Amino acid sequence: MGTATPPAAAHGAFGISECSGAVGHAMELRQLRTFEAVVRHRTVTDAAVALDLAPSSVSQQIRTLESALGAELFVRDPKGMRLTPAGQRLTGWARRLLDLAERATRDVRAQRPLLRLGALETLAGTYVPQVLARLAERRPDLEVEVRSDRARDGLLADVVGGELDAALLLDSGGAVGDLGFPAPAEPLAFLDLDPVPLALVAAPTHPLTDKSALTPADLIDERLLVNVPECSFWMAGERLLGSGPRRVRAGAVPVMRAWAEHGLGISLLPEFAVADGLAHGTLIRLDFPVPDLRLRLVWRADQESLPGMREILYAAARP
Repeated sequence: MGTATPPAAAHGAFGISECSGAVGHAMELRQLRTFEAVVRHRTVTDAAVALDLAPSSVSQQIRTLESALGAELFVRDPKGMRLTPAGQRLTGWARRLLDLAERATRDVRAQRPLLRLGALETLAGTYVPQVLARLAERRPDLEVEVRSDRARDGLLADVVGGELDAALLLDSGGAVGDLGFPAPAEPLAFLDLDPVPLALVAAPTHPLTDKSALTPADLIDERLLVNVPECSFWMAGERLLGSGPRRVRAGAVPVMRAWAEHGLGISLLPEFAVADGLAHGTLIRLDFPVPDLRLRLVWRADQESLPGMREILYAAARP
């Protein structure tokens, strides 16, 4: 690889020029954005739609990038575009260079640093405002964009793909995904911010409300109101309650709560979603030990090398 030289134009290489042998073209940011889109969408056609470009333009940019690097980045087959070893090595570099370019642009324009934060919809009305308040207090120079999503997988994919800088999830244990969901192959760093208490609840008329020191054996064949297997509270129930209760799919958190209040079963729910019901007696907390989940902030491990990113992320933590 030749020595790095300054770009010849404002839209040339991001401070990088490959000048070894026949490799004489500059690697451009737009080519890296196109490369990322193809990696993300797996086909030239889908990447073109996402970028609002013609497929021929996407293909040309990839060929030009391969020429600039002197390496083939994709294997083209009927199933789509598959990364070569060289393409796999470029993925991390591409995201870092694009992130640095964006941050440099904002700095030169005297714009505030930007944090693109994703969050589960379950958390959007409760814990997200607390995190935003801490960030505003500790980093008043920071601009935060928040996007909520029902699906954890979508948030994780956007963190890995660089669409989000970080995401707020529910998890437990010592590694991302210990709650029961698959963690991405890309290395992720995380910080646990707040405890998220859970409660196993039922209507006041439910027979289990009169029993103390319940165990999983007491719950065999009970109707456990759940959402879908991808739900954090379903996963927590799998770990805590075992296979004894009969899973009855009700719906999202408000539906599970409403069904429990009407005596249709028991449900494991976040305490913030049932606190008023417990206070007014429409729900009763069953005497079953339930450990907290954790509000977990996750980000790509290589993001910490970006200027100021670690300090920004840790500003979201409690004092």
